[in-house]
Amino acid sequence: MAIQQEWFEKDYYATLGVDKGASAKEVTKAYRNLARKLHPDANPGDDAAEAKFKEISAAYDVVGDEKKRSEYDEARRLGPMGGGFGNQGAGFPGGFPGGGQFDLSDLFGGDFGFGGNAGRSRRGSDLETTLSLPFREAVFGVTTTVSLAGGPNRAATSREVKVRIPSGVKHEQRIRLKGEGGPGNGGPDGDLFLVINVEPHPVFDRKGNHLTVTVRVSWWQAVLGAKVTVPTLDGSAVTVKVPPGTPTGRTFRVKKRGVQNGSRTGDLLATIEVDVPTDLTKEQKAAVEALEQSFSPTPSQPDDGVKE
Repeated sequence: MAIQQEWFEKDYYATLGVDKGASAKEVTKAYRNLARKLHPDANPGDDAAEAKFKEISAAYDVVGDEKKRSEYDEARRLGPMGGGFGNQGAGFPGGFPGGGQFDLSDLFGGDFGFGGNAGRSRRGSDLETTLSLPFREAVFGVTTTVSLAGGPNRAATSREVKVRIPSGVKHEQRIRLKGEGGPGNGGPDGDLFLVINVEPHPVFDRKGNHLTVTVRVSWWQAVLGAKVTVPTLDGSAVTVKVPPGTPTGRTFRVKKRGVQNGSRTGDLLATIEVDVPTDLTKEQKAAVEALEQSFSPTPSQPDDGVKE
């Protein structure tokens, strides 16, 4: 279990604004809400927001992963026993190997068997790490590198693995890289499993293979009808005809502009949100009131039961 020294220094729960006992669903919800607010696309040129976005992403990489979260909690529970985290390892006079991280197998032997399996061929251990992807890269696919820290069960130094992420990967999807895990001892190397963390987008969301977007229209556009521009994830734009009398919540479908997942491509679902004016001038308010009166129904006559 590789433990980063910064785990002892940073409270990732506080970074995400959740309690230590928060459920996985609550952690994910908190992260996605913060990511939408702090995403660089939503805050162009704001260095502070970008730095904060990196902080919450780093926090979610750990506490958003069940295995890493368990290791993080255990490390912080045991950490203070040694008192301090300078150049010495907490509770271990010799400090941690390398200063920046340590592996529990350094303390107990590579397989916790104390030599009992000496001479027996063994398959390498499987490794797992979280890979964070911007929303756009998860939709369209990307070739990227994954950095793996060194340790006794791997290479002596850190290494990078090049990986092609296919289009349409989903949040928390696991991708297996055969033979990229821990080295075997007379047996095959283990596998590397990537757990995908898809960062929220400030404009688009995903529903299966469909992309969803909210399109705001003015009150008079909704009443009279209009042609409105709908943004797309690839940067182009499409036009949708909004008929007269369109209410908030009506959804229009733009075919084949969603997520391509294998041989299937989803649609873009554009949901209308009507902007209702709140700061009307006296003249505008009078005009709206006059319009309202023109639509007021004539009081109905009482029914005397006589049919003509």
